[in-house]
Amino acid sequence: MKMTFSKTTAGLTIAALLASTGLVSAQSLAEIEAAAKAEGMLTTIALPHSWCGYGDVIAGFKAKYPEITVNELNPDAGSADEVEAVKANKDNKGPQAPDVVDVGLAYGPAMKAEGLLMPYKVSTWDEIPDSIKDAEGHWYGDYYGVMSFIVNKDLVANTPADWADLTKPEYAGQVALAGDPRASNQAILGVLAAGLSSGAAAGEAAGKAGLDYFAALNKAGNFVPVIGKAGTIAQGATPIVVAWDYNALAWADELAGNPPVEVVVPKTGVLAGVYVQGISAYAPHPNAAKLWMEYLYSDEGQNLWLKGYCHPARFNAMSAAGKLDADAMAKLPPAASYEAAYFPTLEEVDANKAAVTGGWDAVVGANVQ
Repeated sequence: MKMTFSKTTAGLTIAALLASTGLVSAQSLAEIEAAAKAEGMLTTIALPHSWCGYGDVIAGFKAKYPEITVNELNPDAGSADEVEAVKANKDNKGPQAPDVVDVGLAYGPAMKAEGLLMPYKVSTWDEIPDSIKDAEGHWYGDYYGVMSFIVNKDLVANTPADWADLTKPEYAGQVALAGDPRASNQAILGVLAAGLSSGAAAGEAAGKAGLDYFAALNKAGNFVPVIGKAGTIAQGATPIVVAWDYNALAWADELAGNPPVEVVVPKTGVLAGVYVQGISAYAPHPNAAKLWMEYLYSDEGQNLWLKGYCHPARFNAMSAAGKLDADAMAKLPPAASYEAAYFPTLEEVDANKAAVTGGWDAVVGANVQ
């Protein structure tokens, strides 16, 4: 169901409407904003400013709501640390208790199952793909990347357009993963993406197909058992690296044309990886948390993810409506490249991981390090 809100319906009328639909809560957006300003603080955790443009996102929220202090806990923490921080501060209403979390996809359902998240549906809920949100609103995807190729153009004359291209003799000794596929989530999902490109179903089948793909790539001499990153690309050790597009694009900025690189999304096997938001069930500032979510999922917030090279959850809907920031879009591969992005289910991710980590040594036999 699509809903539009005007300034004249920001009070009791919208409150009744929202309550009847279950989209947000019995509160109107205006009431949430007023209550959030009264709380005066929002406590975040594990939000490094360099990750997906979070620095600009936080600055944007502060500028919009100067009455609310943003208390940033442990920017370098991981998803598991966020979960533990919520658990450890269930009875603490002080500044060490997170109001909101930003975690990997698998953590959302796990936190819901433990009763750690408060359900809340933002006003743009309908434009978040169903496959990356909890139907009851406990967690919801906020941004994603897709698997891409970053190519050193000093060393690679013809930029590969798809997974099948990487098997060509011209790419001998040039293709690497951005991690060890026995341990790195990014690399494990890189194998899944290769498997999907063969037509295999996501999950165990794609994992096994991906192993076969990399076995053939290794046998042909095209695969390089080196963990790819900006430095190895510049050195020429890994002229082509399979990595999340936002990492690849950030590396391109870091390299600053030395060497020149190109980032492309393959034509097939377009795999998306999602991070999700949630509000702590024990949030000391629940209204500030709701307002934060509204900001993240607003046009402004979503375009700030885009500026940070991450695709916002509402990307497809905003693209269709002409709402995406043109300057940020100009720095990304074409929007059409992302239309076929596949969002694997948690079960598919888990089944693929088991296949890849359990079979890499036997099937591929390359010791990536």
